[in-house]
Amino acid sequence: MNEERIERLLRSADDRAGPPVFGPITAAGVRKRIHRRWIVRTVVPLTAAAAIALVVLFSDAPANRQRPGPVEESQRMAALEEQVRQLQERTDATLRLVENVLAQDRRQRRLDDAEAELASAPDPMEQVQRQVDKAAFVLIYQADRLYRELNRTESAVAAYKEIIQLFPTNRWAEVARERLAEIDKHTPDQVGS
Repeated sequence: MNEERIERLLRSADDRAGPPVFGPITAAGVRKRIHRRWIVRTVVPLTAAAAIALVVLFSDAPANRQRPGPVEESQRMAALEEQVRQLQERTDATLRLVENVLAQDRRQRRLDDAEAELASAPDPMEQVQRQVDKAAFVLIYQADRLYRELNRTESAVAAYKEIIQLFPTNRWAEVARERLAEIDKHTPDQVGS
């Protein structure tokens, strides 16, 4: 389908549907709706809970039941106090357990963070090796300039030999050996290695 046909179809659908119809919205109407929702969400559940509490209260106390005596009442109170004390002990134990678990979790997170930081830290030996490599490269570059650009062969040979002496196992020492061999080929009588 091309774009013009889609536009025509959309226009004809809009014409057939007509303009949108909205009811009048007023602030008073919005307040009424909010009040109704509040009643449904708050007052109705509270009323139901109160009704259930009354039913339980009246169903638990039969009409012919006598009021407990002072001894029975004190025993009942003592039993309730004991239950409260046991519940308090359980709650305290649970709180201590939760605090211990949270403390262990905090320690573990700190440990994980420290391990991640340590893992992301660069290896000092690698950094030193890079710096040594960079220094050897700079010396090779300077020796190459002395030889190729400034035609100071003797100074270049001395610089190459210094590189070999300072960095014997570095890859740039091998480059310096190659350069010395190259110089020896071009000027075997003037410069010795």
